[in-house]
Amino acid sequence: MTTKFLPIPLTGVAFPKAEYEHRHKKVLEAMDRADLDALVVTNHTHLQYLSGYSGLGGYFAPFPLILVPGKQPTYVVREYEVNAVRTDSCIDEIIAYTQQNDFAKVCADVIRKYGVHGKRVGFELCCWNLAPADVIALQAQLPNMKVADASRVVGLVAAVKSDMELEIIRSAMAWTDVAVRTFQKSLRDGVTETEVAADIEKEVKKAGGHVAPGYNLMFGERTRLPHGIPADFPIRNNEPAMIEIGGTEHNYTIAVVRSAVLGRHPETESLHDLSAEALEAAISSIRPGVTAAEVDAATRKVIKKSGRTQVFRHRTGYQTGINWTERGSLSLEPGATDVLQAGMTLHMPIILFSESGYLFGCSEHVLVKESGVEILSQTPHTLYRA
Repeated sequence: MTTKFLPIPLTGVAFPKAEYEHRHKKVLEAMDRADLDALVVTNHTHLQYLSGYSGLGGYFAPFPLILVPGKQPTYVVREYEVNAVRTDSCIDEIIAYTQQNDFAKVCADVIRKYGVHGKRVGFELCCWNLAPADVIALQAQLPNMKVADASRVVGLVAAVKSDMELEIIRSAMAWTDVAVRTFQKSLRDGVTETEVAADIEKEVKKAGGHVAPGYNLMFGERTRLPHGIPADFPIRNNEPAMIEIGGTEHNYTIAVVRSAVLGRHPETESLHDLSAEALEAAISSIRPGVTAAEVDAATRKVIKKSGRTQVFRHRTGYQTGINWTERGSLSLEPGATDVLQAGMTLHMPIILFSESGYLFGCSEHVLVKESGVEILSQTPHTLYRA
């Protein structure tokens, strides 16, 4: 039975309902291609993409959005969170459970009601927010259900952005550019990472925007860290600095990596030159119809030619959108067979390791277009010298 609560006048939904209905249609088409009779969506990013609700109440137990052809999309959520889900989502059919142990039974009841309990049901098995115990509990309730891995069904649909999404993405990138320019202007001998971070957040807020929490900002010896949130650590003359930060709008986070040197630092300057050359080769290779592996190969060709093959220890980039990145999304890496399409947005952070352990580099956030590629940032990825 659908849970009924008094309507709430506020709404946190980012898009008109028609936008979400279009997304549901595209996912249902992808389900058909994957031979799925139902899809149980539990990944928080995918929940927000399909409903508007962030899924954050799902720390208690999964909040599955169940999609079945010919049926209303149905949310199964904790009763405590129903008003939040109703306020921040476009989903009308909401079924509640109360205790953690109720999740499997209530979810199974919905699957059974829709007549797919003995059919092929997709689960996001390699994404966050679904534990093996959750799947086991559902299988105990529905022993004839055929579990299929549908981890990438929603993500690959979400990879291609609508015009409405692109408006938000461009807005988020504007805040990213404000953050980068503030980072560059704030560098001086003795200034700490936390002081620069405070300047960034002040300037972005003044411009009317936000940056995603947990961004990376490292000075000097701390640029040897793969990830480092701002600390009370000062930069001195002849030291490097690097930032990876993303403006955010309706949880669409659009990041870039930018590097700087206060004075001179030949070791990281050389690393940045190679990073920029590899990044530009990757960008030049992007167009619809190219595979993700081909873009990655363009990066690796430059690195190999340099003779410094050990400096590059990760993938070339990844699909972006809601939240910063997601496990299971399109990835620009060796062997990846996903084909680029117009409307995809990609972040390519080419961060390299120097022989003594510094990490340094640059990135671009790009939009794949029919004509090739558009760089979204207005701040160049050239090394900033303070």
